[in-house]
Amino acid sequence: MVDRSTDTGLWRGAAPLVLASKSQARRALLEAAQLPFEAAGVAVDERAIEAQAVREGAAPPLVALILARAKALVGSAASPGRLVIGADQTLALGSEAFHKPVDRAGAKAQIAALACRTHALHSALAVARDGEVLFETVETAHLTMRPLDETALDAYLAVAGEAVLSSVGGYQLEGLGIHLFERVEGDHSVILGLPLLPLLAFLRRRGDLL
Repeated sequence: MVDRSTDTGLWRGAAPLVLASKSQARRALLEAAQLPFEAAGVAVDERAIEAQAVREGAAPPLVALILARAKALVGSAASPGRLVIGADQTLALGSEAFHKPVDRAGAKAQIAALACRTHALHSALAVARDGEVLFETVETAHLTMRPLDETALDAYLAVAGEAVLSSVGGYQLEGLGIHLFERVEGDHSVILGLPLLPLLAFLRRRGDLL
């Protein structure tokens, strides 16, 4: 667990936020905004929750929200009285949802399928306290990959290495993944998986933030 100081001129909350995530990108977003937080991973069977949501007809944006809610609620049970942030993200090409590739071949297949096309990243955020969701939102960004031939694909995979297995779609836009794209439409924090502007607005409405 990482403890961030509450000594900031903008923060007015009684205690640091709790981020129910191990994501370095999400942690970096909160750190850059100088929001005090503690990072605590939660044990959530994401694939089982997602499968159930899909069986019940949930589209990719709702799937992301259901997962974010689950993380926030599980995290709130472990941190009584605290505001717990849960976040998740889904990638959709039309109605087809993508998942983290399991190996290099899977990553290559995903990137090849996305090349020359525009896909959507749906980033969901939920804030819970003591088993109750106080706030939730889903924000969407649209990303268009450039044309990629076999040589370009293999070169990217060779340089990116194992990092291609850590993100849905086989890329991290904040790193080498930027080389795959020709157009990006959407808020940067949404692309990284934590819609920051809606979170800040919620905290200001509560009086936790100036």
